[in-house]
Amino acid sequence: MRKKIGFKITSAKIIVLSIFQFAFCSAAWSQEIPEDILFKNVMVFDGKNPKLLTNQYVLVKENKIVALSATPLEVGTNTLVIDGKGKTLMPGLIDVHVHMIFGALTMKDMMSPDIKLENLFAKVIPASEKMLLRGFTSVRDLGGPVFPLKQAIDKGTARGPRIWPSGAMISQTSGHGDLRTPDERSRRFFGPISRAEHFGASFIADGRDEVLTAVRENLRSGASQIKLMAGGGTSSAYDPIDVTQYTFDEMKAAVESAEDWGTYVTVHAYTPRAIQRAIKAGVKCIEHGQLLDKETLKMIKKNKVWLSTQYLVDNTPDMDAMRIEKRKPVIEGQQLLWSMAKKLKLKLA
Repeated sequence: MRKKIGFKITSAKIIVLSIFQFAFCSAAWSQEIPEDILFKNVMVFDGKNPKLLTNQYVLVKENKIVALSATPLEVGTNTLVIDGKGKTLMPGLIDVHVHMIFGALTMKDMMSPDIKLENLFAKVIPASEKMLLRGFTSVRDLGGPVFPLKQAIDKGTARGPRIWPSGAMISQTSGHGDLRTPDERSRRFFGPISRAEHFGASFIADGRDEVLTAVRENLRSGASQIKLMAGGGTSSAYDPIDVTQYTFDEMKAAVESAEDWGTYVTVHAYTPRAIQRAIKAGVKCIEHGQLLDKETLKMIKKNKVWLSTQYLVDNTPDMDAMRIEKRKPVIEGQQLLWSMAKKLKLKLA
């Protein structure tokens, strides 16, 4: 499997490093990638040192940086030499919370009665390449039918970042991942599963046994972490922001199953009540959390839990009035959250 890091030249004169992109930008996609790649005349930002290293040479072999030098490096004949012309070379960026499938589609696309996966992927694949070209060379996908896209990228048949997939979002009935349309009834009582479940967007799982099965299905498909809905959200129709979702036992079941597989559970949640329950159940990461209080932030720090907040905007082009109203307290809370979290020196993702 080819490792991908990212390549981009921006108006800020930054190059984001990627063997994958070198092949795309410097040669035809069908051609082989050169054995070695040498950058010359570049400044280097390594992500650790606040000062830029100037006039550097960077040698890459087999997708790995093997040398960094202020003096010229010896290279072989099959070496692609790239003159950075004084621009800045930096590692690829990582986005820790994305939805590669949902983010590439409109609400109209996803709600269409004639929805077909092949039609959706005609939009998803170009969006995946754009993500890479923006410099994001690795992403943690926090829910959705992303496995086919990841497989295509890993095989080299599609362009995009390295993906750490969660698979289908796991939600209780009426939870943030209950994406059923008004005419879709519960499969427990009426039989057929919802379209969202059919396409691998979410699992509606109630009770310990169903949660265990949903987690294990995602792990079987190749999930690198598990995404559970622990509270209300702004992109769902049925659940208010302030509700708590999943009982302690249900959440604990997900954590136990993930830990047995050597991985962890992260939860979507905003409120202290939902997040405190999740921490007590053993989750390792909190997504969002814009309505947190100081007490819960201290609990997060004490239990060495990661806080993965996302900066949300007032609305998006296809957001209806109800969702805009639901999002208001979240928008108001996020500035306060960052200030409190920094003062407490939390682990922020």
